[in-house]
Amino acid sequence: MPLHPEIKKMLESIPKSDVKEKIVLEKMREILNIPSIPAEKRVQVHSIEERTVSTSETEIPVRIYTPEEKNFYPILMYFHGGAFFSGTLESHDEIARPIAMESGYKVISVDYRLAPEHPYPAALQDCYDVAKWVTENKDELKWDGVNLAVAGDSAGGNLAAAVSLMARDKKEFVITHQVLYYPSLDLDLSEFRYPSLFENRKGYGVESDQLAEFCSFYLSGGADPNDPLVSPIKKENLKHLPSALVITAEFDPMRDEGEQYAANLEQYGISVELKRYEGATHGFLGKFTHLEEYQDVYKRTGKFLKIEG
Repeated sequence: MPLHPEIKKMLESIPKSDVKEKIVLEKMREILNIPSIPAEKRVQVHSIEERTVSTSETEIPVRIYTPEEKNFYPILMYFHGGAFFSGTLESHDEIARPIAMESGYKVISVDYRLAPEHPYPAALQDCYDVAKWVTENKDELKWDGVNLAVAGDSAGGNLAAAVSLMARDKKEFVITHQVLYYPSLDLDLSEFRYPSLFENRKGYGVESDQLAEFCSFYLSGGADPNDPLVSPIKKENLKHLPSALVITAEFDPMRDEGEQYAANLEQYGISVELKRYEGATHGFLGKFTHLEEYQDVYKRTGKFLKIEG
């Protein structure tokens, strides 16, 4: 289908320039970190708590969303997007809230360290460490001891997939579900291997020619983009990974890598639900989930995560 008219209207409002400007980091962070939905219009939750997780390397701020008062909860760690160099707890508050309310999970949003000040593997280690912290503080967090999910959008989808791989291989805890919203799963941009990188190259918000520069911040410590923990789509053995919900957008340069990863998981017998939202662009959560065509994304997430009984 064509680009959704409301999204098209928004894209047309962005000033056009033929000059390729190098990213000014702080300027881009300022733009990307602005929430789409005013605080007073966001989904209401039972309670929100600010905490800090201490590790051997750093202090990690987290925001805990409790959907209702219960004795025990399934828990989901949310990793925000922002190309590894931007994004905050506040910028993705509008996404974490409806996930908690639709799923019944206690959601822990993670303010991981950002590149280039902290290149790979800092963000990944922070996200893994918060998941481990949950399992080590089961009673305090009222975790049910069974259901432990990860979710993330864009770069956060990369981190969710990579944490799932780490957890499987390290065997310190078990991730039961992974939710990947328009994930960035292949940081090797030496060539464009996916049709969506050509089809959606320009004019849809995130442009293909920007991606290498975006990724360069995360890779600046010398990380190899062919490392499966950097580019999860490179992982050859996908056995025994958690079930996955993969959400993609029709007009997203990264659409095909998300769908390819879903197919790769299915080849290894992993239960996968894949949904492409037609007429949508990268980053449509929050910004456009008020539109009829996209407002079911959180209900779909909740249904995928729902615990029976």
